[in-house]
Amino acid sequence: MLKLKETITDELNKLFELETEDSSTIEAVFYRGNTLCVSSQIGCPVRCSFCASGMYGLIRNLKFEEIINEYEVLPYKENITNITFAGIGEPLLNWDNVERAFWYFKEKGLKVSFYTTGFPTRNFEKMLNLPHNGITLSLHAVFEEKRKKLIPHSETIEKILSIFEKHIKPLSKRKKKLYSIAYLLISGENDTKEELDKLAEIAKRLEVSISLLKYNEIEGINYKTTTDEEYETAFLYLKSKGIKITLSNKYRTRKIGGCGTLMVNRIKKLI
Repeated sequence: MLKLKETITDELNKLFELETEDSSTIEAVFYRGNTLCVSSQIGCPVRCSFCASGMYGLIRNLKFEEIINEYEVLPYKENITNITFAGIGEPLLNWDNVERAFWYFKEKGLKVSFYTTGFPTRNFEKMLNLPHNGITLSLHAVFEEKRKKLIPHSETIEKILSIFEKHIKPLSKRKKKLYSIAYLLISGENDTKEELDKLAEIAKRLEVSISLLKYNEIEGINYKTTTDEEYETAFLYLKSKGIKITLSNKYRTRKIGGCGTLMVNRIKKLI
């Protein structure tokens, strides 16, 4: 069982710090007025170099009961209609427990979506075939060498994309809207014209939209966010290529609950 240890609130989000029976803490976030972002692991073995969640690697997988408790222990749940596995951890690397939690949430009448790096691919295929409400592939780089730097523990880009493409291609236009690619724009890392051109090519190939995310700078991690002007320029450039593209919403650029900012055993407050 989990215990709600603390709630940290800003003007948009609520971050819930939850304590496990073995005294680790994880985080879940309520945002957008209806969505609970849940974690699947304590720490993360993928160890994306830009992300706070995996700074110290994997401590352990969350149990099925712990995952659903991220929802059940909250004092009010009436406003939660959506669950997204976009918190700490890679859901595919704790697949048995995540899949059980998925069906539990669906039986509660909740809409369930996922963010994933696509690794391991055997579980990615299983995820794609669930009656989900959305899957976003966290790509973040379009060339292999760069992706290995940003996402050290994953599968090759082409293997992941080929599985994604095989699943998506036969779908109707309506169902294709459930799928997208997330691309976290990091200054001086993955923001060249060549990389944006390749990203546009991939989106056209898969016939999916791009969620262009703005990097949230994190103390102790040596990456820089783009300026608002650079971010807008990249957005307009991709849009000019006929790509359906969205910007980071205001809830996902917060210190509380923003992309890459969730932590294990937090030692200082963010606001």
